[in-house]
Amino acid sequence: MSFTTKVKEEVLSVATNSKEELSAIIKMSGSLGLTGQGLTLSITSENAKMARHIYALCENYYDLDPEIKYHQKTNLRKNRVYTVFVADRVNDILSDLHLADSFFGFETGIDPKIMENDDFGRSYLRGAFLASGTIRDPESGRYQLEIFSVYQDHAEDLMALMRKFLLDPKLIEHKNGVVTYLQKAEDIMDFLLVIGADSAKAIYEEVKIYRETRNDLNRANNAETANIARTITASMKTINNISKIIDQVGLEALPVELQQIAQIRIAHPDFSIQQIADSLDFPLTKSGVNHRLRKINKFADDL
Repeated sequence: MSFTTKVKEEVLSVATNSKEELSAIIKMSGSLGLTGQGLTLSITSENAKMARHIYALCENYYDLDPEIKYHQKTNLRKNRVYTVFVADRVNDILSDLHLADSFFGFETGIDPKIMENDDFGRSYLRGAFLASGTIRDPESGRYQLEIFSVYQDHAEDLMALMRKFLLDPKLIEHKNGVVTYLQKAEDIMDFLLVIGADSAKAIYEEVKIYRETRNDLNRANNAETANIARTITASMKTINNISKIIDQVGLEALPVELQQIAQIRIAHPDFSIQQIADSLDFPLTKSGVNHRLRKINKFADDL
């Protein structure tokens, strides 16, 4: 089951039914037809629970008994597509939900009353996500929530509605419509709270924190490995130079303050700078040890 499906099923399980939610679903998943008896309304979904939810909303608010049909997709996924078909009182539904325009089509924007009321806005965003929303699994490491709209006006109104809840949405045009999307993990988690998907929000946050912690550890390990490699390289260079000094002029040719450091370094190639400092007969800081090792290297280079 995809993360999108998990979120939608949670929303369906806790949804507080509202006309605003139904309005969004019809606008984004509905299509109108015309028969000799009048207008018909078909609302489609690939989720059986969603189809039952749409049926229940129509039944509860308009005392209807819609027909549920389904057919099999012919693409590779071969998903079932469910259609809630309404043949009665379609004009009344469109009028009540402020969805109809003067040409027997859908209004392209969102009803101003929904835009002005926070509770209506939450319900509408819930319906919009149920109808055409997708959310990328946070395990992928790429955070994205999208809601597809056929109409530019509708996508812009969705963006304005999200901004009322302090989100930062953006728009992108696709071949067949416009997508309103969120890319920041924090915005996506806040959106999940707005639509009532509290459990999904908690899971999303847990995955995000786990991934970030794992990435921080990997970066720290990589930095530590790089530091060890640099330390080993520097140590081997100094050891080679001390061997060169011993072979060519003898260790006694070094100034006295460098001889003991040279002896410790060549006897203990794995010692850190601090361990060398701790092994000396006289107190010396790590900076002091480094300074003397550089002197040893320069002495060897000058031979």
